[in-house]
Amino acid sequence: MNVKRLVIIDATELILGRMASIVAKPLLQGERIVIVNAEKSIISGKRLSRVKERKTFLEVGHPRKGPFHSRRPDQILRKTVRGMLPIRKPRGREAYKRLRVFIGTPEEFKGVETQTIHDANAGKLKCPYITLGELAKEIGWTPLGE
Repeated sequence: MNVKRLVIIDATELILGRMASIVAKPLLQGERIVIVNAEKSIISGKRLSRVKERKTFLEVGHPRKGPFHSRRPDQILRKTVRGMLPIRKPRGREAYKRLRVFIGTPEEFKGVETQTIHDANAGKLKCPYITLGELAKEIGWTPLGE
């Protein structure tokens, strides 16, 4: 399968699950996708606004055997897209390798034009929501600048 083209998506104000499901399809078709500003994507819902049982969420199962939950927003977004791919099949694994997710915008993509996904825009939401960065901070992520 030939790599077709590079698509850069700005995740600012995009709903996490909708964006992940939309991004999975072009990945399977051979496109390389880069997602920037992962911490600014949105998770909708009232119950997700606070992670009350932080220890229970992060330390499920045996302490050294997992499952392990990442605290970084880019890894959370990457794992969400992974859930939309047939990861146990070779084409799903290859598609997952073509995905790159970044916190903020790296230097190499600063001047490049980014795209957005209109179907995943959070402007339509009428319920409470939080950003992925806020959720990550509540479960223990500390950004480098702080």
